[in-house]
This record gives sequence, structure tokens and C-alpha cells, in this order.
Amino acid sequence: MIYPKDFENKIGFKSVKDRLTDLCISEMGKEFVEKMRFSSDIERIKTRLSQIEDFLSLLQNGVPFPVRDYNDLREEFHHLRIEGTVINVESLFALKPTLSALSYVLNFFKSESAEKVKSLKALSEGIEIDRHIFTEITRLIDDKGEIPDNASADLLEIRREIRRKQSSIDRRMRKILTDAKAAGWTDSNAELTIRDGRPVIPVKAGDKRALRGFIHDESATGQTVYIEPAEIFDTNNEIRELEYAERREINKILLAFTNLLRPEIPALLKAWNLLGLIDFIRAKSLLSNEYKCVVPEIHDEPMFLWRQARHPLLEQKLKSQDKHITPLDLNLDKDNRILVISGPNAGGKSVCLKTIGLVQYMLQCGLAVPMEIDSKCGVFHDMFIDIGDSQSLENDLSTYSSHLLNMKELIRHGNSRTLFLIDEFGTGTEPQLGGAIAEAIL
Repeated sequence: MIYPKDFENKIGFKSVKDRLTDLCISEMGKEFVEKMRFSSDIERIKTRLSQIEDFLSLLQNGVPFPVRDYNDLREEFHHLRIEGTVINVESLFALKPTLSALSYVLNFFKSESAEKVKSLKALSEGIEIDRHIFTEITRLIDDKGEIPDNASADLLEIRREIRRKQSSIDRRMRKILTDAKAAGWTDSNAELTIRDGRPVIPVKAGDKRALRGFIHDESATGQTVYIEPAEIFDTNNEIRELEYAERREINKILLAFTNLLRPEIPALLKAWNLLGLIDFIRAKSLLSNEYKCVVPEIHDEPMFLWRQARHPLLEQKLKSQDKHITPLDLNLDKDNRILVISGPNAGGKSVCLKTIGLVQYMLQCGLAVPMEIDSKCGVFHDMFIDIGDSQSLENDLSTYSSHLLNMKELIRHGNSRTLFLIDEFGTGTEPQLGGAIAEAIL
């Protein structure tokens, strides 16, 4: 149990999550940040921390793990599951670099090097993608996002014929333009132009009947008309028909690839989940470096043996002001299990509580923590915090009443595996009465 509902905001964990989100490069990775939850399962915690250690070792050893082109195509995959649907060229282009990154990841996990990062390797178990998909997509789309001529024999022949006819039209159009200039039907500086996808010649309005052809447009002043010469009209129609044939052939190519892709979609969805998870683990590793975190020794019991623990957000803020943080040592065990801190205002009591809450919560969410490597950390089943003024006009609660309600929740749900952090115990009422209540609750 985590209490209260705004626990993460109160201890500053939301800011940690925001930074993690910034470090992710994909929507899939960001979704894992949002789904990150507190766990009291020590094996799960150790696995998550081991993944960070493994990825940090990859970073330190300069292994060129792919960290880009994780395009989110899961919605497209779900759409393509439907028979008769066809992948479009834009999605095919987005798919190519991501499949390339996926291919590298899967090949890496099959290599001997992956034996050194077994917790990461385990993530790829059961994911197998037909190798033909990787080779086909390389053949079917180029680095400019276009279907190349050699995608099929028919497409190659169609495009050759289009280029041949376009070249023929271009030669004939230039000759007609030269003749029109010589006859004075066209200005001497006029050039060929395009109207409605057709090559046309700008002709003076008074001479529009001198050049036999089809008028496609006229200038704003009406002094110039744009004519497609009649002698190239049929060839242009042939090109238009070839362009329709080109589109049909491209659709045929895309349909064939979609049919190849469709049986692999369940595996591809798993693979995209893997890419998102790797992105998430990478972000946690980068955050670990940024906050100078470690993976301490973990025990499945409520205890602390922290050395030089630091509040990561406070440390970052002080660093920006060219100041240094004062680290925290903490030692609590089954015999010494409650610590009461007293001292003057602005003495660091609340900072101490928030540091303990944030660092412990980070650890049990599977994040490395800012402390010395020889530290030892316990695992709690519940975390309870009462920090700050929780008075509520809406619920007719004073500061004192809100504290009492929080203490009621602690007494009702707390047990031997609960970490509780209470700031200014017994405040909000007359000091002697508040002290007696605090003593009774403690």
C-alpha cells in the first residue's frame, strides 16, 4: 500500500519520472515510464536493477546498441491484421529503419557478447521474426522513402516506358516552343510550364488559334494562354495510363509485402514491446549516470544501512547554483527500527524524510539510487508519508484534522513491513496535547 494518493508528488518522484520520459526516444519507452510501479517483490526489483547494470556495461564498453529509429507502428500493425488491408508507402518507410534496429538487437542477443548481459538477453526470448521480412523491406523501399524500379520486373518496365515517352515529349515540346518563338506567337523569354500535370506552352492570347492544341489555363491578365499541342496529346494520355499502371503495380507490391507481414504481426508486436522496454532501460541507465547512482546490496527485510545517500533532485538544483549537498547516512534494523529527528527550523529534517522516501521509492520502482556502493537496502511492503499541510476546505479538514486522519490510516494499515515518514508529528494543536497524541501513536 502506498499512502496517500499523491505520494509521488509529495516526495518528488513525479519529477524523476518526467526526466526519465525526456530521456526516452520512443513512445513505447515513455509508456513504460508511465507504467512504472512500486514493487515489494525482491526478485522483480533485483531483475530490474540487473537490467540497468547490464545496459550500463554496454555503454561503458562502447557497444553500439541502436538508440534511434524506434518508430511506433503498433497501431498500423493492428490495422494490417485485417484481411485485405495494405500498408502504405509512408508506413513502409517508417518500418524500414525500425526493423533494421530490431534486426541488430535480435542478432546481438544471439551473439556470444550477450552472455555478459543475461538479464537483457532474457527479454528477447521467444521473439522470432521471419528473416525474409528484413530482406524484402530493404529491397522494396529506398532511403528516400520511394519504391525503387527493381521492386518488380513489371514496375521496372512501366517506369522505363514512362521515361522514354517523357523524353520524347520533352524533345518535341522544345521544338514546338522554338518554332512558336520564331513565329512570334510566344515571348522570346518564355519557357515550358506545367498545368494540370501536363506540359504546356505559354502563347499570346491573340495567337491562340495559331497553335493547334488544347487550352488548359490562362494568365490572370488574360494576355497569355497555356496550350498543350495536339500532336503530343495522345502521348501524354499514354503516359497518364502508364502512371495508373504504375500505381496499380505499387499497390500490388505493397499488398504482397502486407500478406508476408501479416502472419508475423503477433511477433512484431512483441518485438516492438521489446524495443520500448530497451528504450526504457536505456533511459534508466542514463538517469543513473546523471544522478551518479549505484545498485546497492538488497535484503528482503525492512532495514537501512545507507552510506552517503543524496536527494537527486536537490543535488541537481544545488549543483546548478555551484553548491554542494550534504549526504545522509542511515542505519535502522529490527532492533533499532524507529528514528525520531529533532532540531531547529531549516535544519534539514524534512529534507531528510523526503530523501529517504524518494530514494527508497526509486529503488522499489526498479531504479538505481544515489548512495555509496557499499550501502545495504531493505524492501518494504508499504510506504506511508505525512509531510506538508493537507488541510482541505472541501472536506472541512483543518491541518490538525488532516494529520489525525493520516495517523488513523497508518495505525489501521501499518505493519512490520511499513516504512512511515511523518513530518512535524503532533502539530496543528496545543503543544502538550499534540505531543501526547504523537507519543501515543508512536
